[in-house]
Amino acid sequence: MSPDQAALKVLLSSPRGFCAGVERAIRAVEDALAQTGKPVYVRHEIVHNGRVVENLKRQGAVFVDDLSEIPDGAVAIFSAHGVPEAVEREAVRRGLSVLDATCPLVRRVHREGQRHARAGREVIVIGHRGHVEVEGTTGRIDGTVHVVATVAEALTVAVENPEHLAYVTQTTLSVDDTREIIEALKRRFPAIQGPDTRTICYATQNRQMAVRVIAKRADRVIVCGARNSSNTARLREVAESEGRPALLMQDPRDLTLSFINGAAVIGLTAGASAPEELVQEALSQLARWRRVTVEEVRVTEEGTRFAPVDLSHLVPWQARAC
Repeated sequence: MSPDQAALKVLLSSPRGFCAGVERAIRAVEDALAQTGKPVYVRHEIVHNGRVVENLKRQGAVFVDDLSEIPDGAVAIFSAHGVPEAVEREAVRRGLSVLDATCPLVRRVHREGQRHARAGREVIVIGHRGHVEVEGTTGRIDGTVHVVATVAEALTVAVENPEHLAYVTQTTLSVDDTREIIEALKRRFPAIQGPDTRTICYATQNRQMAVRVIAKRADRVIVCGARNSSNTARLREVAESEGRPALLMQDPRDLTLSFINGAAVIGLTAGASAPEELVQEALSQLARWRRVTVEEVRVTEEGTRFAPVDLSHLVPWQARAC
């Protein structure tokens, strides 16, 4: 038997894929389409996954970058990442029928930041500058807000009063990297207040923990998800931090025979916004090249569920069009 026909063991990470916040946001779009008729308008990607977005487009959802692209009176859905207050105020001014699909865990970060601002503290948002979640968070905190993405930035950020300072975190960060940034901030500003890493999403933490476990046993790791997905990118980084080559697979065409050549064990996981079908496509592709056996490695159980987005105030499209 040639090397490329040898058996390949796949360690399938669990938990993986959709989290409760992603499921809630997708369901909000699908339910709005069913209740009001087509179209409904979604500001930015509802979650960071092109396949999910394309599927919702086929059902009648229209994705826009700015509220100005949405007709007056239409249904506007805010993505799971959250939006600045200015966007919400503009939607009300325009008479848009708004569904806010912001993840409840992101909303918790907003409330934490707002609480510190009301207490007169400057707020440091630990996160990636330009990410839509960070833009939403900074846009909901009154007062002075700083964005810090690295330990180096934590060591140089200029604040007005070190005695009145707090921080919050983006929910999709690397737990280890965030802990290092928090420690740097605490060394520099002993009076700073904040939640350690607890505001990092439970699903982000669980998936990072699971990929670390499988990476210790695998020769290489495949991470399914979109390139613009923060939590997916962090999974790849976690695998690589364990010394394992890691491939981010947005589409099965990203998976190449050369990546698995010489490997006896492959780890496989998916970001919190990646559909399970992408994982199954990866398994199917691997099975075309090698004799595959699959072992699901379950690190923890996830029982978190969120109440669906309230659609009770929406009016059917036909009634609005009359």
